[in-house]
Amino acid sequence: MIYALRSRLASPDMLSRLEALAEGAPASAPVSLRLELGRSNTDWLHLLPGHLPSWYRARPDHQEFRLGIGHALQVATAGPNRFAALDNAFSGFCQHWRRNGPALAFAGFAFDATNNTPLPNALLSIPAILLENVAGDCSVTLTGAAGRLSQAVAEWMHCLNPSPAVDTPRLLPSRPEPLAERAWIARVNGALRDIAAGSVDKVVLSRSRKFEANRPFSPAGILARLIEQQPAGLIYAYGNGQQTFLGATPERLVRRHGRQVDVDALAGTAWPGSLALSESKNRHEQSLVVRAICDALSPLCEAAPSVGPIEEHMAGLLAHWRNRISADIRPGTSLFDLVRTLHPTPAVGGFPPAAAEGWLATHNEARSGWYSGGFGILTPDGDGEFSVALRSALIDGKIAELQAGAGIVPGSDPRHELAETEAKLGTLLAALAPGEKMDNSLSA
Repeated sequence: MIYALRSRLASPDMLSRLEALAEGAPASAPVSLRLELGRSNTDWLHLLPGHLPSWYRARPDHQEFRLGIGHALQVATAGPNRFAALDNAFSGFCQHWRRNGPALAFAGFAFDATNNTPLPNALLSIPAILLENVAGDCSVTLTGAAGRLSQAVAEWMHCLNPSPAVDTPRLLPSRPEPLAERAWIARVNGALRDIAAGSVDKVVLSRSRKFEANRPFSPAGILARLIEQQPAGLIYAYGNGQQTFLGATPERLVRRHGRQVDVDALAGTAWPGSLALSESKNRHEQSLVVRAICDALSPLCEAAPSVGPIEEHMAGLLAHWRNRISADIRPGTSLFDLVRTLHPTPAVGGFPPAAAEGWLATHNEARSGWYSGGFGILTPDGDGEFSVALRSALIDGKIAELQAGAGIVPGSDPRHELAETEAKLGTLLAALAPGEKMDNSLSA
C-alpha cells in the first residue's frame, strides 16, 4: 500500500491537483488532498517515525487508527490564555483551508499553563501526512501550505519509510525508592490535614517512576502492546523527533459534534486485591467529578446537562466509576471553549477546582510532558474530541518516565493511595516491558 502511495506522490499530476485546490488561497493557507488507499487491517505503526514529529491516535474497539507525520502548519503557546490562542490560530487555519474531503488537526497540552519541558506547553498541528484506517477503509490526506506545495511534495516522499523492527528492550535493575515513597506519603498526609481543615475537598497527587533499558525503547512496540492490552481505551502518542509521549487513557475530556457535547465523569479506582470499587471513598470521588463537570458546563449549555447512570468501566485490569454527561451547547461555543471550561476536572486536579489548583501550585506539584493534560483531534468544521492524557510514559531513548496519580479525599489511606499509583503505573509497565512487575517496598 505504501509503495503504491509513493508512486502516486511521484506522479506528474500530483502537484497540479494540489495547485488547483490552492488557486486563490493565501500563501499560508493549508491545502489538503485526500486519496483513498483501499482496504487493509493496518494500524500504521510500522510507519511511526523516530526522527520526525508525529501523532498517533487509535480507538481499537472502534476500528479507528490514525497516524500523522510531520507538520504542515503548527502553533505552540503557553500561559493562562493558551486555549484562546490555539482557538484563534485554528480558526485562522480553517478560514482558508482548501481540501477535497475530510481533514484533521491534532492538539495536546500540559496539565498546567507553564510547563514547557520537554514538550511545548500547548501545541496544535495539521500533519503533513495523515494516514487513516477506519473500519478497514484506508486513506491518506496530504497537506502543505499553499505557498510551498512543490517543496511539500518532495518532503512527503522522505516521510514514508517503514521503521525497522527492533527487539523488546529489557529493563535494567532499579533500586527501591523508599525516600521518594515516604515523601509522597508525607504529601498525602499534608493534603489530608488541609482537607480536614476545610480548605479543599479533594486534591490529586501524582507520582513518577523512571526506568532504564538495555537498548532504546520502541514507541511503536509499546503502542502495539497497549492496543492488544487495552482495546477499549484511547491509545495516543506524540513524538517531537527525540522524545515520545504516549499512553492509553480511559477518560474522554469532551467530544463536540455540532451542538451536541459529551463528557466522561470518571473517578474511583479498583484493581485485583484492592478495596472494592463500591467503597464510599470511590463513590465520593465520583460524585465530586460529576458535580464539577455539570457546574462547569452549565453556563455554556442551552439547558442543564444530562447525567447518565453510573457504570463500571474497565481499563485493562483497573476498574473505574463512569457517568456519561451530555448537553446541547449555545451557538458560538467552540471546542476550545469547552476544553478551557472543563480542564482540569476534579479527576486530575481536585475539588473545588480553584482551591485544588492553588494547593497543588503551593505544594510544587510537578507533572512531566502532557501527563493529565489533554490529547485531541479537531476538524475544520469545529468538531472534535479531547481525551485526558492518563496512564502515560515519556520515552527518551533508553529512559522511560511513567506517571500516575491518586485522588485524596476524607478517609483516604496514604498507603492505599500509594498502592493505587503502583497499580496504574503497572498498566504502562506491562506494555513497556512485558513480564516486568512493579517493585515497591512500602506497598508490598
